[in-house]
Amino acid sequence: MDRRSFLLGTSTLALSQLLFGCGGNKQTELKVQLLKGSIPGQVVNQFQKSLQQRVQLKFAPVERIQDLFQQLQNSTDEQGWKRFIPFRQGQKAADTDLVTLGDYWLQAAIEQKLIQPLQEVQGNQLKQWSALDERWKQLVTRNDRGILDTQGKVWGAPYRWGSTVIVYNRDKLQKLGWTPKDWSDLWRDGMQQRISLLNQPREVIGLVLKKLGKSYNTDNLDQVPDLEKELQRLNQQVKFYSSNNYLEPLITEDTWLAVGWSSDVLPVLARYPQLAAVIPQSGTAMWVDLWVRPAGSNKGTLSDQWIDFCWQPSTAKQISVLTKSNSPISTNITISDIQEPLWSVLQSDRAVFDKSEFLLPLPPPAIKQYESLFAKIKV
Repeated sequence: MDRRSFLLGTSTLALSQLLFGCGGNKQTELKVQLLKGSIPGQVVNQFQKSLQQRVQLKFAPVERIQDLFQQLQNSTDEQGWKRFIPFRQGQKAADTDLVTLGDYWLQAAIEQKLIQPLQEVQGNQLKQWSALDERWKQLVTRNDRGILDTQGKVWGAPYRWGSTVIVYNRDKLQKLGWTPKDWSDLWRDGMQQRISLLNQPREVIGLVLKKLGKSYNTDNLDQVPDLEKELQRLNQQVKFYSSNNYLEPLITEDTWLAVGWSSDVLPVLARYPQLAAVIPQSGTAMWVDLWVRPAGSNKGTLSDQWIDFCWQPSTAKQISVLTKSNSPISTNITISDIQEPLWSVLQSDRAVFDKSEFLLPLPPPAIKQYESLFAKIKV
């Protein structure tokens, strides 16, 4: 878990990193570092078969988005102080064509010059670009400071996404006479000390903002009446906060309801029929896995071909079904393609999608506001 550790500053750099071997003809290699479990093996095999020329594919899975971000940082620091570390002598930065990055990390990666644009907005390197919904295009089109800008460049290619969901014990809540449909249900009678929430200020304060009809990306919390009062009331319902271990207590019935990320929740629903999940009707937070191109890597047609392959409807459907995630490409997924418990999350309606939001980076003073208020209400 912990797929979305939020960036609050420059992360501490690890000295031990996954490095790809060098050598070989760069024209016949595609080197990709990706989030583990985000691309099915058969999709890679199908891509290789679709190519006209003989190509060596090197896909290296990495456990966490945060580790991938740190590896991008390390790759740009090879000419700095690290070259004096004895055991690193002779090593080169990971010569990688594409890397998975989460949307929340995109601004920092652009600002720190860790990545380069995939294309100009008017460019036509990515043939399937036009198939994307405008929301995805807007999310990855940014200026050189990483700020959303319709006149900017394309810095990432979304290939799967998910959302923050409510997961609950259906038997327990049916005995209370209701099942959750929206964030306001977290304040219901009978739920005191029965809820676990993510240990993330943006997520918890964000869902309260959404309940109050505000945006997850509100940058001045002082202007939201009743926010602190609503947070205090919600805190009385919460048994604990955790970004890692919120599903186990739900399974053991120590809690009856949790708020979590669909990437964590969906894999367990089929195994535990007493659990169900729902996307709140007033909208929720969304996360996106993107392909980005590291700074200094060669712009090759193979990486563009891979991105376009991921955006083909048949491939997008496989990624969605097999990794239990949503697709930025319209697919013809039917009820027979996925297990019934997953349907309500993987097939949310357009109205809810339109009300949902990406968690955009906030100015430092706003981040401090969120952290301070979150710490205060948990006391």
